[in-house]
Amino acid sequence: MNISAPLPSNLATNDASPDWMNKGDNAWQLVAATLVGLQSVPGLILLYGGAVKKKWAVNSAFMALYAFACVFVCWVGWGYQMSFGEKLIPFWGKANVALDQAFLLEQASSNMFPNATMVFFQCVFAAITLILIAGALLGRMNFYAWMLFVPLWLTFSYTFGAFSIWCPQGFLYEMGIIDFSGGYVIHLSSGVAGFTAAYWVGPRTTKDRERFPPNNILLMMAGAGLLWMGWTGFNGGGPSVVSTDASLAVLNTHVCAATSILTWIILDVIFFQKPSIIGAVQGMITGLVCITPAAGVVQGWAAILMGICSGSIPWFTMMVVHKKFELLQKVDDTMAVLHTHAIAGSLGGILTGLLAEPRLNFLFYKDYNKYVGLFYGFDMGKENIHLGFRQIGVQVIGILFIVVLNVVSTSLICLLVKVIVPLRMSDEDLEIGDEAAHGEEAYAIWGQGDRLENSRYSTYNDIEMPVSKKSAIDERK
Repeated sequence: MNISAPLPSNLATNDASPDWMNKGDNAWQLVAATLVGLQSVPGLILLYGGAVKKKWAVNSAFMALYAFACVFVCWVGWGYQMSFGEKLIPFWGKANVALDQAFLLEQASSNMFPNATMVFFQCVFAAITLILIAGALLGRMNFYAWMLFVPLWLTFSYTFGAFSIWCPQGFLYEMGIIDFSGGYVIHLSSGVAGFTAAYWVGPRTTKDRERFPPNNILLMMAGAGLLWMGWTGFNGGGPSVVSTDASLAVLNTHVCAATSILTWIILDVIFFQKPSIIGAVQGMITGLVCITPAAGVVQGWAAILMGICSGSIPWFTMMVVHKKFELLQKVDDTMAVLHTHAIAGSLGGILTGLLAEPRLNFLFYKDYNKYVGLFYGFDMGKENIHLGFRQIGVQVIGILFIVVLNVVSTSLICLLVKVIVPLRMSDEDLEIGDEAAHGEEAYAIWGQGDRLENSRYSTYNDIEMPVSKKSAIDERK
């Protein structure tokens, strides 16, 4: 005889907590999404604002803030459905709103939380992608051009990659690509798009390119710390469930990042005789990016190996390869997103194809017929070796697709924006920076923040006072 005992009041279902919803999963997904949001606001706002020259601190932080706000409106307006909704073509969904109450309160596919949670979680992923692109453009892009670029790129580039790789109806998803939490969709995309956009926007002034010291390294470090800790939600939220796989993803993330930092520091010491805090931050980012496509599908020892690779290979491309190729030097990639995101993201995708463990893949994808890392394909016997080679092939196809997509779409978007407004600020405004772009300065260190019209310098001789366009022009003469 079956005797059904009543559920505890905190687990009992009701209209606001339907029987398909798992309160733990829903709570974790909202927390994970908030952690990812904090990576952007204030994480990357602080990192960019502190890492650039003082005269660009406001503009750099503002580009991140604007992108975060703009993406939210576009995402619920049409972006989410184009990325995860009904298929229009094999790599793009149909545009539709994600604002209707009936839709937002329904179950999100096979997940045990509502669509509203899923829309929020995916929105902060889309937002940070645009902010990462901004990193390549700091110190010269016309803010009005950036205002147009953000919604256009979200619509005609990001949604293509997200649908193709993450939506079950996307062609790369159906092929069996492994991108646990955005190594392709977010990092490879932002790295390629940022570098491409930097080509079209043009470089900073010669003076800024030659000397572009961080205006506040401690502020930059605070932003970097938020970025690192926020990655707990970035990769830990990938499984969309409170699970052992989510726990593994979080641990692997931090192990890989720490290993990458140490590797980068050791290389700096060996070749430059000085450990660099800026280099350590770059090593942190490459480690986090590299592990992202693999976080929950590789073992702990593999995370260590990936950290060694992510701390050395992007270091080599940045410090050695970059200096040998004229094109790489010609394109002014302010925050080196080509190396920290495109190279590290591609590296992570390939290493995932080598190291993805079948049992862990099953925990995430619920499929044993695909998703076999090449090394495990060899271990599974001759009859299964083809599965490993197939996985590597799919991972490489994914890299090629994302690279071509972003080179083409970003170029077309930049050329379109250029017809409407200049992509680059005027030379006159580039000499001045924030004061010309926004009428605001990052730091007020005298009086109550009032300008000293007749003084170029404060008592702290290394800190410039704000100047008008006229005085800046007179000084150049």
